[in-house]
Amino acid sequence: MCCGGPRFTWSGAQLGGALAHAASVLLFVVATKLTTAANAILLTYTAPVYVALLSAWLLGERVTSADWLTILVVLGGMGLFFVERLSLAGWWGNLCAIGAGMAFAWVVLCLRQQKEASLLETVLLGNVLAALAGLPFMFGALPDAAGWLALLLAGTLQMGLSFVLYATAIQRVRAIEAILIPVLEPLFNPLWVFLALGERPSRWALLGGAVVVAAVTLRGVHLVRAPSRA
Repeated sequence: MCCGGPRFTWSGAQLGGALAHAASVLLFVVATKLTTAANAILLTYTAPVYVALLSAWLLGERVTSADWLTILVVLGGMGLFFVERLSLAGWWGNLCAIGAGMAFAWVVLCLRQQKEASLLETVLLGNVLAALAGLPFMFGALPDAAGWLALLLAGTLQMGLSFVLYATAIQRVRAIEAILIPVLEPLFNPLWVFLALGERPSRWALLGGAVVVAAVTLRGVHLVRAPSRA
């Protein structure tokens, strides 16, 4: 984003990324209402599969066997992480979560297509679209003071600051790295719960989290060491 305000090009990548971003946010919210949170998170984070399938075609970024192996290990670790909370109920919610994963993957691909330009306009436009779509449902039950505070923190820190950092990072890494590293995000949930409430994660959650962290870390180390070996 340049000085003096946002700069909208209305390119296909910018509009496509904005629509996908709005869709991913809205579908994930709906999914958490219609199925379990574990189902919603696990199915949404199938996004690396779609990025791996499409990045070579759309971006010319080749996906290696190591990338596919990392994806499989990460998905297995996510399954272990949520194994005690997964459910077969809520098919509409599960479908929405799958749609959220596809939309999230498309966001990454569209942002990566604009790697030489400012990406924040895409995110800004997507958030505006999501807010407009959700606005009619807001007046059914207005938040209380704590709810407004939570919305403010979520909008500025959890969504705002994180996407500013993400838009900066995605200009410097391949699409597959940009989608694999955020898989660590839901793993921090039990950590915050443990620190705030003292609730200890289960052994399966600890094992699944360790698998995902190890897979992503080893993939990062491999990427760093590969050029030096070459």
